[in-house]
Amino acid sequence: MNKELKILLASPRGFCAGVDRAIEIVKKTLTKFGSPVYVRHEIVHNAQVVDNLKKLGAIFVEELNEIKDRSRPVIFSAHGVPKSIPEEASNKNMFYIDATCPLVTKVHREAERHNKDGYKIILIGHKGHPEVIGTMGQIPKENIVLIETIEDAKNLKLDGPVAYVTQTTLSVDDTKDIIEVLKKQFPEIKAPVKEDICYATTNRQNAVKKIASKCDMFLVIGSDNSSNSKRLVEVAKKAGCNKAQLIDFKKELPLKEIVKCNTIGLTSGASAPERLVQDFISEIKKHAKITIEEQKTLKEGVTFKLPSSLTS
Repeated sequence: MNKELKILLASPRGFCAGVDRAIEIVKKTLTKFGSPVYVRHEIVHNAQVVDNLKKLGAIFVEELNEIKDRSRPVIFSAHGVPKSIPEEASNKNMFYIDATCPLVTKVHREAERHNKDGYKIILIGHKGHPEVIGTMGQIPKENIVLIETIEDAKNLKLDGPVAYVTQTTLSVDDTKDIIEVLKKQFPEIKAPVKEDICYATTNRQNAVKKIASKCDMFLVIGSDNSSNSKRLVEVAKKAGCNKAQLIDFKKELPLKEIVKCNTIGLTSGASAPERLVQDFISEIKKHAKITIEEQKTLKEGVTFKLPSSLTS
């Protein structure tokens, strides 16, 4: 008789409105203009999504100079790009469509506004992440500084008025701790009018917090380079499940460990398709008798409009 295993399935999980919109932009561009269509950087950080779009005729590049046929459309990824990229595309007479998530664009506009008003800007984020590169590239580099930790915040020395913005996919709790330090360092610091960490990041982290302590193991389905997925693993550990890990489908599943458990938690990052969650459950069914309890914290109803160049 197979081992009995309970799966607590977090909800909401998986695709957010920004990811849905970005994927739809690539598909609609292919339908309207035919293939190939170029995409600068992975449209979202998920290998399966990228592979599916490649099959439809999307070609992924890291830089615009890799594009041989400049008559074809190029799409900028959901993470956003520095200002220099649309300028480069315009200089090369390329037709581009921007799939930057509207919530990332909001952070870009905030940074620009603070810069125009004479503020030095602190960006809380992860060095090297495309979203951070995009946000820092909105304003002159001498006017924005990146910090990643509480230690960075404590050691920061800046003159004049200061404002902060954040990457949209951070750990809500870690960021809150960093912001508290910044407020002590710079009592007059200007905060975003509305939280920069996106609704989907917050909702998925809250769903994990609700169930992590009930689980022997917590699994987050997502890609290794997905910031929001990695944060979900950290949140699960902090919320009481030490055996939390990322499940990237390019690697082998930790089946031996899973079947030793009585209860596992399961969620997926904002760029992971629901199909991967169902594939994972199907795989576990081969090794254990499972019951699934979906743990709903709230229902999301957010959608974002497509660019007018695709709807007209």
